[in-house]
Amino acid sequence: MNEARGLVLGLPGSGALPAQLAQALGWACVPLFVRAFPDGESLVRIDAAVAGRCVILAGSLDRPEGKTLPLLFAADCARELGATQVGLVAPYLAYMRQDARFHPGEAISSLSYARLLSRALDFLLTVDPHLHRHTALSAIYSIPAVAVAAAPAIAQWIVREVPSPLIVGPDEESAQWVAQVAQAAGAPWAVLRKQRQGDREVLISAQGLPPAGGCTPVLVDDIVSSGATLAGAARLLRGAGHPAPVAVVVHALMDEAAGRGILEAGVSRLVSCDAVPHPSNAIALLPAIVQGLAPLLEAA
Repeated sequence: MNEARGLVLGLPGSGALPAQLAQALGWACVPLFVRAFPDGESLVRIDAAVAGRCVILAGSLDRPEGKTLPLLFAADCARELGATQVGLVAPYLAYMRQDARFHPGEAISSLSYARLLSRALDFLLTVDPHLHRHTALSAIYSIPAVAVAAAPAIAQWIVREVPSPLIVGPDEESAQWVAQVAQAAGAPWAVLRKQRQGDREVLISAQGLPPAGGCTPVLVDDIVSSGATLAGAARLLRGAGHPAPVAVVVHALMDEAAGRGILEAGVSRLVSCDAVPHPSNAIALLPAIVQGLAPLLEAA
């Protein structure tokens, strides 16, 4: 691969991902220029030649309200300027959790967002999307879409950093990630039970938790925003006599207050994958992203 073949465009707030990805691919990289006008509209500009090139828009879609329109404008602009293919590498893919109509009249935003992006892009790569009621990305996206697993990278970090780990999922939905991480790390695992009582209030029960022993609990979850689930799980573990747990998350969407609340609940260390730029980032996903991207680029 070479710079003449492809261009990586860094989305706003994308951190180091675009430059790292471009270097791994041997492509050129420029940030997408986005300027806000006083009336709230935005100017989007691509400061590089795109004719005859495959263009990858790179950056996570956390806080998606301010990122989606520039993404769509950039994809459309790249096509108009002669790009051969336009793809998206978004380690965090927004709007996947609203995967059903929980109350009358609600938009199923995972479906709406998938239709929106599928019309704008030729391919998509993300990391551990929240697939609960949707069986796969292909069930809602009409373009080639790859979901990369963070479990191998997380398992390697746990084996390196945590002695005698016990992998613990804070709720039933975390079971799929917990099982993968535990298998890759060669460690025992358990899943707690959660009952949500509001956006920031949850009840965690110890059903399925083994008695305290010589293991260090490692709480593993895919998405953390309010931090209530991890904090509740940490308090339960400490109350059951377990050592202070380590917490590892794939997508760190929490603010400073949420992160502080998790640590105050008894977590000894809080780390995340670099899917979303965050001070807790400690686990690199670039090798897995590049590997997952290879078949998409071969087909492009």
